[in-house]
Amino acid sequence: MLSVNNCTFSYERTKLPIIENFSLQFSEGGVYGLLGSNGAGKSTLLQLIAGLLTPDSGDVTLDGTVTRKRLPETLNEIFLVPEETYLPAISLRQFVRSNSPFYPNFSADELYRHLQTFGIERDILLDKLSMGQKKKVALAFAMACNTKAVMMDEPTNGLDIPGKSAFRKFIAETMSDNRIFIISTHQVRDVGQILDHVTIINNRKVLFNQTVFDIETKLCFADTMDKDVIDSALYAEKGIGGASVILPNNGDEETEINLELLYQYFGYFLTAPRSQVFNPLKI
Repeated sequence: MLSVNNCTFSYERTKLPIIENFSLQFSEGGVYGLLGSNGAGKSTLLQLIAGLLTPDSGDVTLDGTVTRKRLPETLNEIFLVPEETYLPAISLRQFVRSNSPFYPNFSADELYRHLQTFGIERDILLDKLSMGQKKKVALAFAMACNTKAVMMDEPTNGLDIPGKSAFRKFIAETMSDNRIFIISTHQVRDVGQILDHVTIINNRKVLFNQTVFDIETKLCFADTMDKDVIDSALYAEKGIGGASVILPNNGDEETEINLELLYQYFGYFLTAPRSQVFNPLKI
């Protein structure tokens, strides 16, 4: 279990907390989508989880051990892929030889299989790669380390269309009952199919935290031209000739979640009078 326990954190230059009395739990076997506006604290949260930042109060624990202590037995079970990928001016083989010993469950076979899926050769110089290629190498290495917790900040930024497809493929292939994946992203269409949990943060708090199963059970997502349906929707985003809508699921109907629409709904929920909107926290 990965637990964020009543954490408050602020940067010295701003003083205003980025997150405040913030608590969240991530269970094994889950692929979590972490959504929020720019500045909501998503990247900060990932760095707190990895033990790279110290909370002003509260703590983050992995299986009961505080991650900020950065003990070897904790560090070898956490991997963070940042949004900006920097790789040294060495060969891939040298990089693997230098870094893989820190991860006892590292598999070279898995690394090269993931690289092959991404279309990356083994005999490469890391500093000669494009931004997208560097991101592919970082993601492949992260997966091959087989850590318990893998956190990825905007992992599909810089990936081409085949790369995004390959990313979804090896997330699905490497997921197991004892691993935790946390994907912070704005590119919800790139990852929607692989998530089983959706977490939205804003205003220093957790606004929404539900499993995909619960969302599908309580809500329906549709595109319609029916004015009556649009007028009765919990939320509607109008387009040419119709609208994308969120409706209560009053039966056993199952629809594909429109994460972009769900997120837009929260912008509406935060600004509209409470009496006029369905409270998504109740689902």
